[in-house]
Amino acid sequence: QVHLVESGGGLVQPGGSLRLSCAASGSIFSINVLGWFRQAPGKQRELVAVITSGGSTNYADSVKGRFIISRDDAKNTVYLQMNSLKPEDTAVYYCTSHNPKAPAGTWWQLATYNYWGQGTQVTVSS
Repeated sequence: QVHLVESGGGLVQPGGSLRLSCAASGSIFSINVLGWFRQAPGKQRELVAVITSGGSTNYADSVKGRFIISRDDAKNTVYLQMNSLKPEDTAVYYCTSHNPKAPAGTWWQLATYNYWGQGTQVTVSS
């Protein structure tokens, strides 16, 4: 069992920045891939960024060059630094861990993530 708790969401003006944090606890020794997804009203949940235990990262095209995912294994925490925020970034952001039993290379598939945080709201508006 893995427990994930997000923090750091809020209201920010376009062009601003926010940093999300996700604290992990429980059976975290089995986690290789941690990620952030987001879901806007009326839309499907979508991948934002993922990071492996080795530090490899992948990003959605819509956030490349603006968002940075990182992890601090000493603190069991993963971060999402969001810069140059746009109104279309408005969504609930979820921290998640990839199922270690899922086939290799499936990190982009929503269904292969088995633990989720409660979500944190990010609103980009003037």
